[in-house]
Amino acid sequence: MKKVILSLAIIATVGFTSCKNETKQKTNTTEISKEVANASLTFGVRGNCGMCKNTIEKAANAVEGVSNANWSIDKKKIEVSFDDTKTDVMAIHTAIAASGYDTEKVSGSEEAYNGLPGCCKYDHTMAMNQSGEVTADDHANHD
Repeated sequence: MKKVILSLAIIATVGFTSCKNETKQKTNTTEISKEVANASLTFGVRGNCGMCKNTIEKAANAVEGVSNANWSIDKKKIEVSFDDTKTDVMAIHTAIAASGYDTEKVSGSEEAYNGLPGCCKYDHTMAMNQSGEVTADDHANHD
């Protein structure tokens, strides 16, 4: 009887150990696939101020799969990191446009734009995706 119990204990121990190793292998595979699925992009978004920054970043971060969004007030562009198995570029553009801001690919919602605070009402012809370099004004045409 002792031999039977000892044999069952050994079989159970081997079984639990092999299950534990399989779990570790699955976890490592998942971590690797997450790294491969991450993508990033940069594109222009019109806006003016810190409130714009908060709204634009919040809209981008609300898209499932987006892990980070950072909009530059000076450069009028956003850098977005996302999982391309969960979302795509157009979903991010569309979400930002729905909050009232023009992107390089989608015009902002007019209704949302009208609801923005006065300081956030940007010029619809404003240049986007700037280098951020500050240049001196050209006064050549002045008398």
